[in-house]
Amino acid sequence: MVSEADIIRLFTCSDSTVALGPGDDSALFRPEAGMEVAVSTDMLVSEQHFFADTDPYKLGHKALAVNLSDMAAMGASPRWATLALALPESLIKIDTKWVESFAKGLLELACSHRVELIGGDVTRGPLTICIQIIGEVEKGKALRRNGARVGDDIWISGKLGDAALALLHERHQIKLEPDELTECRNSLLLPVARVGLGQRLVGIANSAIDISDGLLADLGHILEHSNVAATINLKEINCSVILKKYFSQPRVINCMLAGGDDYELCFTVPKERRSKIDKISQETGIPLTRIGKIITGEGLVVLDSTEEPIILETTGHDHFHAT
Repeated sequence: MVSEADIIRLFTCSDSTVALGPGDDSALFRPEAGMEVAVSTDMLVSEQHFFADTDPYKLGHKALAVNLSDMAAMGASPRWATLALALPESLIKIDTKWVESFAKGLLELACSHRVELIGGDVTRGPLTICIQIIGEVEKGKALRRNGARVGDDIWISGKLGDAALALLHERHQIKLEPDELTECRNSLLLPVARVGLGQRLVGIANSAIDISDGLLADLGHILEHSNVAATINLKEINCSVILKKYFSQPRVINCMLAGGDDYELCFTVPKERRSKIDKISQETGIPLTRIGKIITGEGLVVLDSTEEPIILETTGHDHFHAT
C-alpha cells in the first residue's frame, strides 16, 4: 500500500530552485526583481473533466498542460506549481503503478518547461486533481482579457475542434476511423500549451485568452471584459482534415466553435501588426490564423461562407454538466 509520504516523494524534484520546497508547512520562493507573479488554478474531476479509465500518464500531462496554457495566455513564464490530489482507495491500496505513471506524465512536462513542484496535499476521495501554477511576467506587461480595441484583428493559434471530436466518438455520437481517433485523442489528452507563443505576443497583442471552454465562450470573455463586439468568419477558422471530413454530421461544426479542450490561444492585434504575427508564425512553425475583427457594440456574430449569421445551440463547455 502506497503512503502519503511515498506519493509526495514521487513528485519531489531534486534540483530545487526555491528557498524551501515540499516537506514544510509552506514553500518559500522569491520572484525575480521587476517581475509580477501570475497565479492560476485548475481542477480536474473524474467523469466531469476526464473518463475514469484515462491513461494516467496522459492525465498527468494534461493536468499540468491546462495550467501551463493559462500562463501562456498571460505571456508569463511558468516557474512553480502545487498539486492537491484526491485518490480513491483502489489506487492507494491496489494500483500503485497508476500513481507512478501519473507522476511521470506530470513531471516530464514540468521538466520540459522548467517548472518545479513545490508542495501540495494528498488525501483519499473521488479522483480529483487540482494544480496551482505560479509564474512570472515583466511588471505591467502581462497579456489580459480587457485590452481588445475596435479595429483589432482576431487570431487563433493551431487548429480547433479535434479534442471535442474525440469526445463525440467516446459518447457514441460519431464514429471515427482508428487512425483518426488516435490523432483526436492525442489532441484531447496531450494538449500543447503555447507558452513560448504567449511570451512572443507580449507587446504585440492587445488581449489574449486560452481556448479551454470553446472559441465562442472564451472570445466572449475578451469581448465582455473589453466592452467591445466582434465578427468572425467560419470559413477562416483553422481545423484539421479529419474535422472537415465530418462537417456534414450533427454537432461537428460545434466542436470547432464551442467544443473546448483545445488549449490554443485566441488573441487580438492591431491590424498594422499583421506582419509581426506572420513572422512569429514562420519562426515558431505554429499556424496563426486571422479569423475576424473587433467592432463596436455588444456580442459576437459568426458568419458563414455567404456572410450570413449562424445560429448556434451552444457557445461553450459547461463545467456543471458531466463529460
